[in-house]
Amino acid sequence: MAKKRTFVTRLLNTTEKIGNALPHPATLFLLFALSVLVFSLIAHWTNWSGVHPGTGEEVHVVNLMSKEGFHRILLELVTNFTDFAPLGIVLVAMLGIGIAEGSGLIGALIRLLVLSAPRRLLTFVLVFAGIVSNFASDIGYVLLIPLAGIIFQAVGRNPITGMAAAFAGVSGGFSANLLIGSIDPLLAGLSTEAARIVDPDYYVNPTANYYFMIISTFIIAFVGTFVTERIVAPRLGDYDSKGIEHDDEFGPLTRLEKKGIKWSGVATLAVIAVILAGVIPENGFLRGEDGTVINSPLIRGVVAWLVILCAAAGITYGVVTKKYKSDADVMNSMGDALKSLTTYMVLVFFAAQFVAYFKWSNLGLIIAIKGAGLLSAMNLGLIPLVIMFVIFAATLNMFMGSASAKWALIAPIFIPIFMFMGYSPELAQVVFRIGDSVTNVISPMMSFFALIIAFFQKYDKESGIGTVIATMLPYSIAFMIAWTILIVIWVWIGLPLGPDAGLYYQGG
Repeated sequence: MAKKRTFVTRLLNTTEKIGNALPHPATLFLLFALSVLVFSLIAHWTNWSGVHPGTGEEVHVVNLMSKEGFHRILLELVTNFTDFAPLGIVLVAMLGIGIAEGSGLIGALIRLLVLSAPRRLLTFVLVFAGIVSNFASDIGYVLLIPLAGIIFQAVGRNPITGMAAAFAGVSGGFSANLLIGSIDPLLAGLSTEAARIVDPDYYVNPTANYYFMIISTFIIAFVGTFVTERIVAPRLGDYDSKGIEHDDEFGPLTRLEKKGIKWSGVATLAVIAVILAGVIPENGFLRGEDGTVINSPLIRGVVAWLVILCAAAGITYGVVTKKYKSDADVMNSMGDALKSLTTYMVLVFFAAQFVAYFKWSNLGLIIAIKGAGLLSAMNLGLIPLVIMFVIFAATLNMFMGSASAKWALIAPIFIPIFMFMGYSPELAQVVFRIGDSVTNVISPMMSFFALIIAFFQKYDKESGIGTVIATMLPYSIAFMIAWTILIVIWVWIGLPLGPDAGLYYQGG
């Protein structure tokens, strides 16, 4: 056993060194963008082309290293960035989430959910809370995981077991949720950009995977609970808390916090009442021009409603708890939320150039045409294609941590491939999300991996990369199996993935 652990640790240390040797993700996108320029020149010289299966027209590579290409690069440098679909969506969404998080509402709700759970349901509640916490970006990592360790220690269980369960929900269950969070409009924006390589008018809604996400939340919560109680807890055993101080930082909610939650609930219900008043009547003011809810401002404007709901609940909670004493406090919370996106905006600048060059050159379109032809010739069928894509995304996630960075890189290739084979961008997106989630907990490239090691070391000074990987590997395997089975059954039955988001692409 010790030899095996030593081997795993050495192997993972080598992986970490290789990963740390890679350039910054933004630099990688710069290199990818420059590579597109070079490949566009080579492909143009070799007259590489493909026949568009939708229009029957022959598509040729555009040389971006020509005079015209160079002019376009200079003239559209700024608009590539400012018009990049995910940028504005994420910035706006984070403004609302920042209000709710800065007021303390999100942290209080997580504490209420976890601390009020019966002991026999504690593990399930921790995994479930971890999944739901993804609505608020990184709050699960910085609040819920250490809280889980404290709670398990308080009830006489191994705190590392509790943190493993919470980490499994927060990171392994990243693509499941009951709510639409910041990752949904982000990925949908990238999917929209990629889909427009084939269909210029295509739009992927942030709610595109919502039905699948809801079911996934309970599946992953149950699987995570089973793995914790049957595999992880027995392996870690009991915990000797001798010499370890108990941390009471996350105690029960105060009377003022409970009052704040009560009134924030009232504010939330008020916003929901306005929404219902706008969609229930046949001529409601929130229905679409065609009179439907699917094409309404409610669905297409989900990011705006996310901001409104967060702002209403967050401001109410902040005022009641006296966290927000003036409008300046609210604005500062919004500013703090955007501060966390500075690195993301740098990455987006270069990712936007790469996506634009890839689209202008027609390289992505031709690769998709060739790839779709190859996959069609292999006669894989939809289910084998789905399984292969899950495995590919899971493997890629071991070497590249950011979900948005990975999707920005591969969406322009795989979404057109799916579309040319008759499958929807929404399906390609949800399959990617499965693979991207399941290996989060064992990937040293995951941005919070070092923080998780630090959390483990609070209770076990000898913990390292190998400890975290050995603890979390059962979750990764179980999640991949369960989620793959779920998507296969989903596809086999033919269920929609979300509102107006089917499995097949019907465009021309």
